Amino acid sequence: MHHPWILLRGLTREAAHWGAFVEAFEHALPGARVVVQDLPGNGLLHRAVSPATVRGMVDACRAQMAAQGVRPPFRVLAMSLGAMVATEWARVAPEELVGCVLINTSLRPFSPFYQRLRPRNYAALLRLAFGGSPSEQVEQEVLRLTSNRALHRQQVVPGWVAIRRQRPVSAANTLRQLAAAARYRAPKKPPLANMLLLASREDGLVHGRCSQAIANAWHVSVAVHPWAGHDLPLDDPGWVIEKILGWVAADSRS
Repeated sequence: MHHPWILLRGLTREAAHWGAFVEAFEHALPGARVVVQDLPGNGLLHRAVSPATVRGMVDACRAQMAAQGVRPPFRVLAMSLGAMVATEWARVAPEELVGCVLINTSLRPFSPFYQRLRPRNYAALLRLAFGGSPSEQVEQEVLRLTSNRALHRQQVVPGWVAIRRQRPVSAANTLRQLAAAARYRAPKKPPLANMLLLASREDGLVHGRCSQAIANAWHVSVAVHPWAGHDLPLDDPGWVIEKILGWVAADSRS
């Protein structure tokens, strides 16, 4: 049976930031419905107020799925803040999810704050969020922070610049999303049995140990990429899809 896939991005990023990954993912999973969802305050919902809690983001996602006629149970593929939303969704409504893939996330209480967001990036992130820099400069900096193949991925920048100009995320919504992420505390026990964590060993934004710590605490599978940056689906989409296909195949055999 093909369960719908819900794709969720991270802090202040939107559905369009998945880029070419979505088409590749759909091609690898023929027959599966793939729904690329924006969190309130981002993307097509950029004029909405971002919930100040991860639970509020879950409620918004569930309402959006119902409004679009997308029926559970779902599989969720989520990055960073989106992975927190997926985790909370699994906690409050486990019957709606048959599996979650969490990419380069970090969760309290499993990792210290200086691994969850590396201190060397604090100034750059604050400057990006509130500095009022030109869009081109901001997106070049985002690429530098999130990709370890920035020189080979320059083609994404014009699209990212267009997204920022067309659907800007307000400073107030950025703060609300940051606050929601900072406050969120994940359950100590796995909220769902069927979970896969994907992590980048060389993630410059969130330490790769964060995913390993979650996997150890929850006794779920983790796969670690040797060289990619924080935006793993950008740096090595084929690897991400390969790991997910293996996980889905193992699940269907069990």
